[in-house]
Amino acid sequence: MNKKSGTSADDSKRKVTRKVTVAVIGAGTAGQNAFRQASKIFDNIVIINEGFWTTTCIAVGCMPSKLLIAAADRAHEANHSAEFGVHATAQIDGKQVMQRVRDERSHFASYIKEQVDSWPDHKKIAGRACINEHGLIEVNDEVIEASKVIVATGSSPFIPEGWAEKLGHTLLTSDTVFELTDLPTSMAVVGAGSVGLELAQAFTRLGVDVTLFNREKRVAGLKDDDINNKAIDCLNRELTMHLGSKISNVGTQANDSNNGSAAFIDYEDSAGEFQQWQGEYVLVATGRRNNIKQLGVEHLGVELDDKNRPKHLSEKTGQIGDLNVYIVGDANVHLPLLHVASDEGYSAGSMVCDNKKAAYIRPPATPFSIVFCAPQIVNVGLSLPEIQQDPTLEYVIGRVSFDNQGRSRVMGVNCGLLHIYGCKKTDRILGASMVGPDAEYIGHILATAITNDLNIKAMLDTPFYHPTILEGLRTALRDVQHKMEIPYQYHDTQEASF
Repeated sequence: MNKKSGTSADDSKRKVTRKVTVAVIGAGTAGQNAFRQASKIFDNIVIINEGFWTTTCIAVGCMPSKLLIAAADRAHEANHSAEFGVHATAQIDGKQVMQRVRDERSHFASYIKEQVDSWPDHKKIAGRACINEHGLIEVNDEVIEASKVIVATGSSPFIPEGWAEKLGHTLLTSDTVFELTDLPTSMAVVGAGSVGLELAQAFTRLGVDVTLFNREKRVAGLKDDDINNKAIDCLNRELTMHLGSKISNVGTQANDSNNGSAAFIDYEDSAGEFQQWQGEYVLVATGRRNNIKQLGVEHLGVELDDKNRPKHLSEKTGQIGDLNVYIVGDANVHLPLLHVASDEGYSAGSMVCDNKKAAYIRPPATPFSIVFCAPQIVNVGLSLPEIQQDPTLEYVIGRVSFDNQGRSRVMGVNCGLLHIYGCKKTDRILGASMVGPDAEYIGHILATAITNDLNIKAMLDTPFYHPTILEGLRTALRDVQHKMEIPYQYHDTQEASF
């Protein structure tokens, strides 16, 4: 909200109702961490937040989605145990499934609420903040002058233009899907990123007729073609996916069997044929966009690029150039992951403190992402294209298939592939990509190895217990070691470990 024309800068200054050393805008993961850190030094601090005083993770992200996946996995195991000689059919109570998601979400949120309630009332403001042309923060009836500003306004689901009006009540996003009181009969999921994949598979396993659409013939943003193709192969066994499809129109049409209307999607499939999908809901999972443009950060000297990403951003601290402005968490569009937002908030909250005191700044974490579909998808460190684009890197790819890996086959989860990218000059791991069972744990081990600069020999000197799925990691590391010692030659590496 800019000041009215004809009002002088002095008049604006007289309207200031509060002066603070630090103002934190946004009370998600990053904002709360920043507030806690800065509060250790400064008493003259305020945190401003619009909407729920909890985190994206708890309210609409990590936790409710994993609660849904937990129910889906139990249903899937019950319905797919015949190969073990166990014959059963799950009876799914959709209302109870969705109620538990919300009840447990409330349980997690209660811990955050208890913490927020413990903060002094005069340091909390509920309302939408706006930075005016004088760099002052306007919220409700207050005008606040802050020496240092930490922006942690998070992100919102991206909805293609016009879709909200065309789809109406049949449109769902990750912000609204968990409010369903019962499982729908059918659903289209648009977007095969982490959110789209996880929710599409979870609802499928819970008996919903799900169709997944994605413009690219890729899932989870995988950049290693072999891993991507293997992921598609594994997921195709239970998911209906239209990859490489182009959606031309969406909307609703009369349908007597579905409260008078049903959603539809007109699309061109990968073969160039025009098709139409019809069903109860369309879940749009086409990513999230930061909530920064409407804030007015340009009045603090912050420049944004054409995608609303702040320029001159320090990935270590979130600081913008040499300004006393820090943009952290999803708001900076660096890495929209909870552990990254947490670290950025902590670092920003430390940085704004007294410079005479040594502030501990968390180093940028090793890039690490997990998609909690089944099989799981993990990326760690540098991606294959990033490695290939660096002419100074001489690399090899260690490989293991989980299709015949001992413990994986015992458990009936034997579909997967792991690639480890090793540097021939340093004997270190550059990165890895994987689809397969227990990928979240293998990913953590690899991230720890990269973070602590462990070489391949040191990795192989650690014990790998038999029989475990983790033995597959050892096979891939051995393949890296072997290829470092000889000229590169592709060979199929399967982990049997009997």
